[in-house]
Amino acid sequence: MTHFYTRSEQIQGIIKGLNLTKTLYVSSIIIGPEFTGKKSLAKSVFPTAPLVSGENQEEIKTALANSDELIITNFEKIKNQSELDFTNKRIIATANYIGNAALIDDLFAFIYTMPPLSQRDKDVAYLKELYIEDAKSTLMIETNSIDTEHIPLDLSLNNKSLKRSVYTYLIKHTMESEDIQEILYYYLLKKLEGNDDYRKYLGLYEKPLIKAGLEKFGSQLKLSEVLGINRNTLRKKIHEHNIDQEL
Repeated sequence: MTHFYTRSEQIQGIIKGLNLTKTLYVSSIIIGPEFTGKKSLAKSVFPTAPLVSGENQEEIKTALANSDELIITNFEKIKNQSELDFTNKRIIATANYIGNAALIDDLFAFIYTMPPLSQRDKDVAYLKELYIEDAKSTLMIETNSIDTEHIPLDLSLNNKSLKRSVYTYLIKHTMESEDIQEILYYYLLKKLEGNDDYRKYLGLYEKPLIKAGLEKFGSQLKLSEVLGINRNTLRKKIHEHNIDQEL
């Protein structure tokens, strides 16, 4: 069974509305951006309903002929929407955008709007903790020594980018030197082509070293002593890598 996780009052209102239609032959559509959980929500409320995509016209035609209850995803991709007949059907559709608003009004008794995660602070906090636990289990890592409170969260692609940002952060903060060396090895194996590549890729090592040192020690003088290089050389490297503009 598909689970849908939410702490949003607005989303809980959508779930309540869908539950009320379980015994009625009426159709509903959930409209919102990609990766906001529309399909998971529909499957969690109607777990036994067949699921088809608007990208497959023939599959939709067959499913409508054989089922009284149906989930249709990517509804906006259906080319022959005006030919659809939902009479005596319980259709739960999802779409990334409205398309033909008048036709949507004719086909669906209930139209719900799924807001992006950027407007669902409670869900972001809740999903973040779920993804942290999921990452710990999947990657077999401990997070006790990692600051998970200040993970920079990417909400540009909603659930997809949120999960990715949590996983990426935890992977970065649990890497050992051997892991970093192996990543660099495969990256350079793909990129090396000649033409002064030593100088070209030296920044892969120098830039993070200097940035981390400046953040940790707070001064160029102290960092030059720690790294064992001349202060003028350090200042030149900072300028070459535009580090002074980024901190």
